[in-house]
Amino acid sequence: MGRRSSWEGTPCPIARGADVLGEPWTLVILRDAHAGTTRFDGFRNRLGIADNVLSSRLARMVETGLMTRVPYRDGGRTRDEYRLTQAGADTLPVIHALGAWGDTYTRSPAPGEPMLLVHTPCGELTRPGEKCDHCGGDVNRAELRRFEKDTHEQVPLAEPVA
Repeated sequence: MGRRSSWEGTPCPIARGADVLGEPWTLVILRDAHAGTTRFDGFRNRLGIADNVLSSRLARMVETGLMTRVPYRDGGRTRDEYRLTQAGADTLPVIHALGAWGDTYTRSPAPGEPMLLVHTPCGELTRPGEKCDHCGGDVNRAELRRFEKDTHEQVPLAEPVA
């Protein structure tokens, strides 16, 4: 750990934010953490990421305060889950905006699925932000649900750990 960046301490918040969020895999790990993935094996299986890379990214995300380790018992041994902190939870609008931008301006050989969010007071799709795209009401994380296209279920977002 202890990695120092050339952007650390700069007065430019965009540069500091990009330094924390811009490493390969960080944003997709955060996307899956918002969706409720917490365990190393879960991230690895969903993303197909190499163990050493995943381990390095999770350590950096803990170091920068995006996630925290929470111990749990697995049989006879103690392991760690990786849970969003408030700083990690607050990346949801960034992830959603980047996904929308990528869907509009980039192409992939295989179609991807954006994270669809429902504002529960009005029941309509929206983007994370201050106001609902449909009803104009205030939006907070507790009122957002992931919409699962396959099952039409509305699943709560992962809650941040204090």
